[in-house]
Amino acid sequence: MIHPRLLAVLTAAATLLGAVPALSQPFPARPVTIVVPYPAGGPTDIIARLVGERMRASLGQTVIIENVGGAGGNLGVGRVARSPGDGYTLSIGHWGSHVVNGAIYTLPYDLLADFAPVALISDGPQLIVASKAVPAKNLAELIAWLKANPGKASLGTTGVGGASHLAGILFAKSTGTDIQVVPYRGAAPRMQDMLAGLIHLAFDQAASALPQVHGGNLLAYAVTSKQRLAVAPEIPSVDEAGLPGFYISVWHGLWAPKSTPKEVVAKLNAAVVDALSDKTVRERLAELGQELPAREQLTPEALGAYQKAEIEKWWPIIKAAGIKVD
Repeated sequence: MIHPRLLAVLTAAATLLGAVPALSQPFPARPVTIVVPYPAGGPTDIIARLVGERMRASLGQTVIIENVGGAGGNLGVGRVARSPGDGYTLSIGHWGSHVVNGAIYTLPYDLLADFAPVALISDGPQLIVASKAVPAKNLAELIAWLKANPGKASLGTTGVGGASHLAGILFAKSTGTDIQVVPYRGAAPRMQDMLAGLIHLAFDQAASALPQVHGGNLLAYAVTSKQRLAVAPEIPSVDEAGLPGFYISVWHGLWAPKSTPKEVVAKLNAAVVDALSDKTVRERLAELGQELPAREQLTPEALGAYQKAEIEKWWPIIKAAGIKVD
């Protein structure tokens, strides 16, 4: 007969030994959640579902997409900032949520210190487009026309501090022109007014503008990147069009909470890199007007450096313009 005290010791030891396999299970041992800080159906949501579905093959686990919209993306990003650093809750976001919002909102988290970069996913340059009522045939003629008509041209934007708003401010500053900013509640009503000739200009995402450009309903002067878009090779880059260095991209990336172990970040990064090498994923991203980063840009360190550089570039511009959301 085993002494009761010895039995208790043996039971405790067995319990501890039984827990070891659970504690040492390799990552990931359960589904991974990617938090999209915007409603379903938007560009960020589409990119998250496209890449997340392909990541499942590498991780061997389901990748759940959770939409947590509100406060310009801050609710969803904040949810991940407060999550455990175990790699199971990730933040997908873009230039707006992970760069611009730090300058226009008072955030309860630090965009650099509270997150571990995982991987850059894509670059989303904008198109400089105009109503057919604008008489300019190219970007040089557009700038000349704007200078000849100060304060008369209108630029439609889709939200304070958004990409189209900041691009317009930087464009006017870079070209020495005076343009009226007309805010809209969304891209759809802005597009309607552009097609009707009620506003003159916009900085728009390729996925939204290209159908109208290719249909002959809008003029496209340039893409705000170093190279032409694969889906629209007829549109020159800003360098070619005469506005060198005017690069603006609503790029997307993936982050984990700051305390996530490096080996877990490495596994997540490998899954993203693998997803971006998939032919179907690459083709679908291209159709959305997204440019794929070079392989050396896909490391966690590269995303961290890129995000920091973008903050250093844009925050002074935003603050000098007095853009703030309380």
